[in-house]
Amino acid sequence: MNKGILYLIPNLIAPDTHDQALPPDMKRTLATLKDFLAEDVRSARRFLSSLKIYESIEALNFQILDKETRFETMGALLDPLLKGNSMGVLSESGCPGIADPGALAARWAHENGVKVIPLVGPSSILLALMASGLNGQRFAFHGYLPIDAKDAAQAIKTLEKESRSRDQTQIFIETPYRNNTVFSNLIKSLQDQTRLCVAADVTGKGELIISLPVKKWKTINITFPKTPAVFLFLAS
Repeated sequence: MNKGILYLIPNLIAPDTHDQALPPDMKRTLATLKDFLAEDVRSARRFLSSLKIYESIEALNFQILDKETRFETMGALLDPLLKGNSMGVLSESGCPGIADPGALAARWAHENGVKVIPLVGPSSILLALMASGLNGQRFAFHGYLPIDAKDAAQAIKTLEKESRSRDQTQIFIETPYRNNTVFSNLIKSLQDQTRLCVAADVTGKGELIISLPVKKWKTINITFPKTPAVFLFLAS
C-alpha cells in the first residue's frame, strides 16, 4: 500500500491576511485533505473554515499536537499516513516545525518512510530577519528570554557576547503583553553599538519594523503595541 504525504501547513501570523500571505496552491492542496494535526482544534477549524474550501468542517478529523505531545505517541496520531491517507500539520501561527511542535510529526514521517512536503507561507521569524538588515548568513533563534529581570539581563549579555564573537544575529520572541518590558531590558543590557531590530505585527495592518543601533533607540520615545513581536540583535 502506498503511504500518504505529510503536508506542513503554515497559518496566518496576522488576522485577515489570507490573500497576501497564503498562495492559491495551498488551498488546492488543503481541499484534498481530511485528517489534520493541530495545536488547538478550535482555532484550526476556524482557520480552515475561513478558507471556504470545504462543504463541511465537521467532516474533517483533528488530533492535537502541542508542546505536551510525546514522540512516542506520534505513530497513533499519524496512522492514517500508513494507510495511504495524506495528512496536514497545521501551525497555530506561522510555519510548522519552526518554534512549533510540528517538528515531531516531520521527524516521525522521515523515520517511517513518509514523504514530507512543506507548503509556502508566512514565518514572522524569517520575515523579521529579512527586514532587519542584520546578518542573514549566521543567525540563531532562542525562543523566549527568562522572565526574571536579572536572569533576562544575564541572558542578553551572554547572547550579545556570542553574537559579537560569531558575527551572529540573535533572534527571540515574546508574549505580546511583555513587548515593552523586553524592549526595556534590551536597551538597558545591550552595548550602544549593538544593532537592535523590533518587528511587531509582521504582515498585519499595524506592522512596525525598526532596526537601529541601541544608542539611537535610547533617543526615541516609543511604546510597542501588544501584538506578536520578534526581537533581533547583532553585536559588533
